[in-house]
This record gives sequence, C-alpha cells and structure tokens, in this order.
Amino acid sequence: MKVLIAEDEEILYKVLQEKFEKEKFETKLATDGSMVLPLAKSFHPDIITLDLMMPKKTGWEVLAELKADPELKTIPVVVLSNFGQDDEIKKALTMGAVDYFVKAQHPINEVVDKVKQHMLVSK
Repeated sequence: MKVLIAEDEEILYKVLQEKFEKEKFETKLATDGSMVLPLAKSFHPDIITLDLMMPKKTGWEVLAELKADPELKTIPVVVLSNFGQDDEIKKALTMGAVDYFVKAQHPINEVVDKVKQHMLVSK
C-alpha cells in the first residue's frame, strides 16, 4: 500500500513517514503543494494525506485539482490541518476529502489507524 504525504512541517512529516513505514506502507513526500499532482501521477498512491497550508500551492488548490483530474479523482484524501473550524472541515469534505483531522487534536497513531481504515474501505 502506498501513501503520499503532503506536509511541509518537517517534524510532522518525518513522524508520519516513520509510522507509515513501520506499518509496511511505501511513502512519498510532497513538501509543497506544487509537488502533489506530479507525484500522485507517478507514484499512484492508495491514499493521500494533505495539509491545507503549504507553500507554492495551498491544500485547497491541490484538493480541487486532484478531484478535477480523471486519473486522480478516486484517490482518497485525508486532510491534516491546524484549521479546526466547522466551516473549514465541511468545505474539505464537500470538496471530496474522505476525512479531516485537526493536527493538535489527534495523536499520530490515531491518524495512521484512520488512514489505514480508509485505504481498506477504498479497495
């Protein structure tokens, strides 16, 4: 199983990458929004974790582009963000994200477990 981690916060992406790889997932990392679509097309991930505040292109732009691309639109996207307002969560889910986690409110293990569940459901 393959996970594309779109995250610019070094500490968080290293922890996520380590946890996923410990669970035997292959990972690729996009540290800015402009890297996500090309990596998704070449890596063919089973799921994408997406931060909303990233350099060069926001997660909002990336999510819209992913869901508009016929080749990529079926890849489940789990948003990991510092934004915790209900309208932000609703907007991401309406745009096609399968789940939304506020970084400060969810331990990494919970996020990894939930991502694994979404991957199993989408198969």
